[in-house]
Amino acid sequence: MAVQIHPSAVVDPKAQLGEDVYIGPFCLIGPEAVVGDACRLRSHVVVQGRVTLGCRNEIYPFVTLGLEPQDLKYRGQPTALVIGDDNLIREYVSIHRGTPAGRGETRIGSHNMLMAYAHVAHDCRIEDHVVLTNAASLAGHCTVEDHAVIAAFSGVHQFCRIGRYSFVGAFTAVPQDVAPFVHVVGNRARVYGINAVGLKRAGFPPATIDLIKRAVHILFRSRLPVPDALARIRSELPSSPELDYLCRFVETSQRGLVQ
Repeated sequence: MAVQIHPSAVVDPKAQLGEDVYIGPFCLIGPEAVVGDACRLRSHVVVQGRVTLGCRNEIYPFVTLGLEPQDLKYRGQPTALVIGDDNLIREYVSIHRGTPAGRGETRIGSHNMLMAYAHVAHDCRIEDHVVLTNAASLAGHCTVEDHAVIAAFSGVHQFCRIGRYSFVGAFTAVPQDVAPFVHVVGNRARVYGINAVGLKRAGFPPATIDLIKRAVHILFRSRLPVPDALARIRSELPSSPELDYLCRFVETSQRGLVQ
């Protein structure tokens, strides 16, 4: 299907546009942009630098993609932003490309929703089915794993990981890694139990949710040192993919865990 470009949009001739792409009024698309099939850039969208968009992404007004990272060490080196398929990116979201000192690219997966004013800094990685609500912000080098939710006006420190199916409540300051399956909130963030609502909505069986709840209680409420808590989880609870993943996440944490 034909590409539609509004007369007021500025699209560099070197930009690569897929089929059925819509470029709305006053958009600015740079020469290194690759825009996949059926993407819709509604209006006033800026895409600059080495940016690759997958298919069927819906980009709302005043979004900026691939601008220079907010890093004083950055000197214009060629870095990238890669975005997957079927993402919904709402008004005024900003996503910066990577840095040579980091991954060299910022990467967004598929089926994510970034609500208005969310910010994703350089070298971050967001996996799939993630929600960043209004004005949630990720500092550089963060990783947000599948199905995590970061609520409004929360800020995540550099190099932190947010585990799968976790929920970061509104107005939360996250200085360390957030374990999978948990609910954290506060300044500074604290664990308030498991993300029970999110797990139920995701279709986890009640027995699995109960198992996760028991493991999280051992990890965060037993007052045991982390290695002892992990040993107790492995010895006392039935093995499961969820608990195996939780233990691996904890063991590989570089910043320590939000408690």
